[in-house]
Amino acid sequence: MFEEREFVEAGGLMSYGPSILDNYRRAAIYVDKILKGAKPAELPVEQPMKFEFIINLKTAKQIGVTIPPNVLARADKVIR
Repeated sequence: MFEEREFVEAGGLMSYGPSILDNYRRAAIYVDKILKGAKPAELPVEQPMKFEFIINLKTAKQIGVTIPPNVLARADKVIR
C-alpha cells in the first residue's frame, strides 16, 4: 500500500492518498495570490481536497491476491 499513484504505476499493489496534481493546482492559486500582494501569513492553511485510490491488477495477479469487485468499483483507476 502506497500513498502516491506513481508507485502503483511502477508495480505496487495499490495506493490511497491525496492527488499530487490537484495539490499542485491548488498551490498555484496560492502563488497567484501572493504575487498579487496577499500576505502569506494571512492565507488560510488548507488540507488536500481530492484523494485517489489506485489498484494494480497485474501485481495482484502476480502475488495471488483477489480484489473484490466492490473494491474495484470504488477505485479511481485500475491498472490492468
